[in-house]
This record gives sequence, structure tokens and C-alpha cells, in this order.
Amino acid sequence: MRPTPYRLTLVVFLALFVGHVQAANGITPPHSGIHPMPQQRASGSFDVKLNPLEPYNRTEDAKLGRLSIDKQFHGDLEGTSQGEMLSAGTVTSGSAGYVAIERVTATLAGKSGSFVLQHSATLNRGVPTLNISVVPDSGTESLTGLSGTMNIIIEGGKHSYEFDYTLPAAP
Repeated sequence: MRPTPYRLTLVVFLALFVGHVQAANGITPPHSGIHPMPQQRASGSFDVKLNPLEPYNRTEDAKLGRLSIDKQFHGDLEGTSQGEMLSAGTVTSGSAGYVAIERVTATLAGKSGSFVLQHSATLNRGVPTLNISVVPDSGTESLTGLSGTMNIIIEGGKHSYEFDYTLPAAP
């Protein structure tokens, strides 16, 4: 099958798009001169304060909630965060979900700045799934280029975190 000009244009566009996405995600071609540091782990505890906000939708069956988030991080990550959470419950006990965005202003490995965490979580009949990741290119100041994922642990009513992260090496 001979490629039409449309297909050829689409293939070229996709190749350029994939290259752009790879570059935006820190995937660099060989010999680019950028050398990321190995992944590191930060851990510690945090205090969290959730406050109800006016929900966007008030239907009985939706069970939607909206909360503000205020955190104080302790340990390898020292600082604060503020954000907002949207949650949804269901009529099935043990099934729910939430999404959240929080801006963290902190010191990590002796470097100060801010970055944004994006949360996505579900509870499927009591089985939890949680994904928290750094929004790409959200790092500022000494945390520019930060990438990583965070895990939240709740035991005995206490909150702690494990933050697996990578920062670009200093030039």
C-alpha cells in the first residue's frame, strides 16, 4: 500500500509528537549532556488537615465531596502543602474514589523550592489503589526538574510518606 500525503503527514506528525513527549518527560537521546541523578527515597511523617468545601454537585446519588488540603511534612521532606480534593462515594460499601492536586513548598535533600503532586485513588470494595506523582515540570528553584512518586502510609491514625524521586544532576 502506497502512503498517501495525509498518511505521510500523520506519520511525520506522530514521530515529532513522540519525540516532543519524550523530551518533555526527561527522556533524552544519547550524548545529550543531561545526566539525571539516581532515584532516591525520602521518608517521614506529615500532619494533614482536611476541611469541607461547598460541593460542585449536590445530587443524592452522586455523593460528591470537595475538601481543602493543608499538610505539614516532617523528615526528609520538610515543608507545607495546600491543595484541593474531589471525592466520590457509591452506594456500595467500601467503594469510592478521589483526585487531588496539592502544591508543596519544601526543602528536599538540602534543596528548596516547590512542586505539584497529583493524586488519583480508588477503593474497590475495600481494596485501595493509590497513585501520587509529581506533575512534570512543576518543580521550581532548586527543585526544577524534580520527578517522582509518593506513597502514603496510614497506621494507627498516623500519616507517613515514602517519596521516590529523581533530581537532575547539577551542571
